[in-house]
Amino acid sequence: MNKISGLLLRRRLLPDHLRRASKSATRTMPPLSKKFKKEDGEPSSSESIADVSSTADQPETTQTIDGVVSDIFLPSANPLYEPPTLTSEQKKFINKINQSRKNWGSPMMFPYRMERVRPIIPATSPQPISPGQCVLYWMSRDTRVQDNWAFIHAQRMALQARVPLLACFCLVPKYLGAPLRHFQFLLGGLVEVQKECSQLNIPFHMLIGFAKDVLPQFLKDKNVGLLVNDFSPLKGPMSWMNEAKERMDGTVAWDQVDAHNIVPCWTASDKEEYGARTLRSKIHKVKDRYLTPFPAIVKHPYSMIEEMPQIDWVACEASLEVDRSIGAVDWAKAGTSHSLVTLHSFITKRLPNYGKRNDPNVPALSQLSPWFHYGQISVARAILETEQAAKDKPSLRAGFDTFFEEAVIRRELSDNFCFYNSNYDNIDGAKPWAKQTLLAHMKDKRPILYTFKELEECRTADDLWNAAQMQMNREGKCHGFMRMYWAKKILEWTENPQQALEFSIKLNDKYSLDGRDPNGYVGCMWSICGTHDQGWAEREVFGKIRYMNYNGCKRKFDVAGFVSKYSKYFPKPVAVKVKY
Repeated sequence: MNKISGLLLRRRLLPDHLRRASKSATRTMPPLSKKFKKEDGEPSSSESIADVSSTADQPETTQTIDGVVSDIFLPSANPLYEPPTLTSEQKKFINKINQSRKNWGSPMMFPYRMERVRPIIPATSPQPISPGQCVLYWMSRDTRVQDNWAFIHAQRMALQARVPLLACFCLVPKYLGAPLRHFQFLLGGLVEVQKECSQLNIPFHMLIGFAKDVLPQFLKDKNVGLLVNDFSPLKGPMSWMNEAKERMDGTVAWDQVDAHNIVPCWTASDKEEYGARTLRSKIHKVKDRYLTPFPAIVKHPYSMIEEMPQIDWVACEASLEVDRSIGAVDWAKAGTSHSLVTLHSFITKRLPNYGKRNDPNVPALSQLSPWFHYGQISVARAILETEQAAKDKPSLRAGFDTFFEEAVIRRELSDNFCFYNSNYDNIDGAKPWAKQTLLAHMKDKRPILYTFKELEECRTADDLWNAAQMQMNREGKCHGFMRMYWAKKILEWTENPQQALEFSIKLNDKYSLDGRDPNGYVGCMWSICGTHDQGWAEREVFGKIRYMNYNGCKRKFDVAGFVSKYSKYFPKPVAVKVKY
């Protein structure tokens, strides 16, 4: 499945239903099935579907953002989610984004790039959705409603067939050691998704269990004609897909959409790229084709004759089999609305300092990685808004260009690596030169060896490393520059490279909100296995892998200043500075 050439996705080779979808949306609609009802306010043939969301009756208790009724920003009784309190500037920023979507109309009117879609189960007929059926979006990696190419594709297909649109999420009991902190962030975002879906007349269902156990029967119960899901290159989500597919009878067409990357992973390249320089030119060549505005997901005019599903969020959390000792962090709140507030603060406060992003004492980073990881905000949305800010204020251009490199080139390079290299989380995924040099120095004497528990508890002799781990433990995020130093010291302090990789991935996945992510795996592989890097001067333990040390950090930033933020949390006795 990974070796799909971009050539296979040209429109002339697409299945019939995808070729039809790529044509103009102006067509004769099939008759509306009697199983479904037509919502009040459904647009007539002369009325734009994009106007539906603004014609609904607005309860007095709801807040309007840009004239669109919304209770997303009202106080919530659900402990998993609390909407932000918006300033006038933040409201203006969100209103502008909402208006930009409305300007492009509904998904039916938008010139959709069908290269974003690849068929998992091709349709057996030119029109895969029959009267009386519906379209289901299986949300997984991209847990947002707007700015979501998978959701947009699902609504386009449902509108064309004049059938209801449903969405679901399959909540697994555990995943790669993620503690309660991560699941609370995920569930909090899904609370917001359910609210928005309800406003848009799109039933959102929470299916408890692995997809293979719950999805096939759900497809039958809801008479689904087309299944749409989003894309992840990781082994876990891909196995969920394959296992669910094995239990399906093949009668439901299935499309997958890359809603995470700006350039679809399988379109950007048909092979594992050597590094950023080889992928950069490919992305820039087609960037303008894919970095486009988004149309709005609109109020869906076709309904199933049933009540909107009610989700017991307490039961959802209770179903989890996870470590509950690691809870939520204070600085990052779940949900798309909070991500937009963070994006606004990045543009107005931190983007001017982005050139100093490698200094952990300077507030320069976007801080968007948790929301990027859970798909609660689109990277494309962040790029569109920061690019516009740079156009309005040319002094921000250098910061934007660097942000584009980090958020797009490097992030999509990580997806490329994980998609085409199934050993993305172990030493066998390293390039031959790197694997050879690591194995050649595997028996080199280490200056000191630490157990996983000692590392986890910040009990090393290096106060800078302890501060980086403590930041991860307490805040669910480690500064990007510090995470490189952090991982390289683990290579120096463990028995062998494979153990170093296992420890670094386990710590990152356990504590970082952006753990279990292609970017995290590649970050560890870059630091320990030289992935997307080159060989350097050979030395003990590291071989030809790039080396970083304490004194090098002292030359770059105020080490004592960074350590002082976290040293009060260090376990007793207080760690002493290591001498190099």
